[in-house]
Amino acid sequence: MILTAQEEYGIRCALTLARAQARGEDALTLTQVAEAEGLTPPYAGKLLRILVQSGLVESTRGRAGGYRLLRPIREISVAEVLSGLGSKIYDGEICKRPPGEPGLCVHNSDCSVRSLWTGLQTMIDRYLSDTSLYDLITDERTMSASLAVEAHHG
Repeated sequence: MILTAQEEYGIRCALTLARAQARGEDALTLTQVAEAEGLTPPYAGKLLRILVQSGLVESTRGRAGGYRLLRPIREISVAEVLSGLGSKIYDGEICKRPPGEPGLCVHNSDCSVRSLWTGLQTMIDRYLSDTSLYDLITDERTMSASLAVEAHHG
């Protein structure tokens, strides 16, 4: 699974806001989000604007302003955040044209590989939809243990 920098850092910014919500904080400034994630304020601002446009984050101006998630962290899935930041790993277009080829793939009408990518995307979408920001605000060790249990029972 390859994520763009925008998707990777964008979800980290969303998690910073999720942690703030879990602590009962109302909003974080752009500087607070940028510092928490080791990003420049302009880049963090770009990512937060994308999250605002996707309807997941609210921006409030003024002295008590800042950025906050619009819904409770248990109600925001990782799939929603990633969807707002970019696109799916496999969108069906990969098989329409082979890399570097001008024409259609010779297997365009009957392709078992396309079925593989579609099935993989379905599994990834389901997993990301079932994982909320609340699930991710834990530490790495707890999340790894949770993933191991899910893999064993899933």
